Amino acid sequence: MAGAEGSAGRQSELEPVVSLVDVLEEDEELENEACAVLGGSDSEKCSYSQGSVKRQALYACSTCTPEGEEPAGICLACSYECHGSHKLFELYTKRNFRCDCGNSKFKNLECKLFPDKAKINPGNKYNDNFFGLYCICKRPYPDPEDEIPDEMIQCVVCEDWFHGRHLGAVPPESGDFQEMVCQACMKRCSFLWAYAAQLAVTKVSTEDDGLVLNVDGTGDQEVIKPENGDHQDNSLREDVPEHGKDAVQEVKAEQTNEPCASSSSESDLQTGFKNQHLNSESQSGCRLQELNAKRFVKKDTATYWPVNWRSKLCTCKDCMKMYGELDVLFLTDEYDTVLAYENKGKVDQAADRRDPLMDTLNSMDRVQQVELICEYNDLKTELKDYLKRFADEGTVVKREDIQQFFEEFQSKKRRRVDGMQYYCS
Repeated sequence: MAGAEGSAGRQSELEPVVSLVDVLEEDEELENEACAVLGGSDSEKCSYSQGSVKRQALYACSTCTPEGEEPAGICLACSYECHGSHKLFELYTKRNFRCDCGNSKFKNLECKLFPDKAKINPGNKYNDNFFGLYCICKRPYPDPEDEIPDEMIQCVVCEDWFHGRHLGAVPPESGDFQEMVCQACMKRCSFLWAYAAQLAVTKVSTEDDGLVLNVDGTGDQEVIKPENGDHQDNSLREDVPEHGKDAVQEVKAEQTNEPCASSSSESDLQTGFKNQHLNSESQSGCRLQELNAKRFVKKDTATYWPVNWRSKLCTCKDCMKMYGELDVLFLTDEYDTVLAYENKGKVDQAADRRDPLMDTLNSMDRVQQVELICEYNDLKTELKDYLKRFADEGTVVKREDIQQFFEEFQSKKRRRVDGMQYYCS
């Protein structure tokens, strides 16, 4: 018996002890996360009437649009009201998207919140995420066949999600970077490599010693050096847009003291960004041209970027034209970031969120406080038992289910009160 007690004691020592404070802190963290992701989206009104929303929480319905059908995305409110009992893929957030719920992609469903929709939304962009597949490996998440624990990271350009081990470069600690650009997007938007040398969290070149090192020794890097007669890699002219090629011409013109016709003047700067970037840009008015004149490295890897890195991008006339051609104008918009969206959700929720129970308790005397707490405990116990039935059956709790619960709860409460007998001595 003593041995059993000793064994039980040792077992209890091995088991982790969770305090009430730990539970409350975890609950608060989950609540804040929910506020961040969902707080910036309307949970009651379909977002279709807003057009292409700058950023919103989105879902894809595997029940209505399974793999093999056309991809479609639905807003937060429609995920609750129109697809509550369906199998959904959570897409986190995506930019410039208009709710598809009930349009021609849904053969047997009409949107309950906004049925009068166009047949399609031509401005929407879709990828494999809408069928629950992610990364270059095109696997689901969570993946039951993947035994390797790995964090998923979203590319800020294509908005696909990637396993950290499939990005070609080991991700820094999650708190050390704010945004990531995947390999494919870095290749398509090759102008970002010039900025990566100066801004990326894990820099791809060291400006102090003036050397470019092939750390991997695999030969997959392209060395870009200034055109000063020493060396100029032809890949610059192949990968950088026309604007980038002009940069090489301009640098050469400056070195020979000859004027360059492609130089952008101060008056050509984009309206609204003129004063913000003027001091940080070169005399030509283009910061990208200045960076292109320095040596940097191009690799077949993703890059990781700090907070506010977008504000360092040049916004001269030629650069803005290049962003438009590459369909990445959103990179110049600080409010496009997931961080800005999450902060807005947190602020909005914090402004609306108060604890009505504590407010009520503080206005009562001791006897009333005890009675209210007893009533609250009864409500909590019965609601927990009621919801457990749905959990056991694997069904979704609908609004009418909650309404029915409270009607039955009030009815029971009235019967208890009416059945009380009062005695006096």
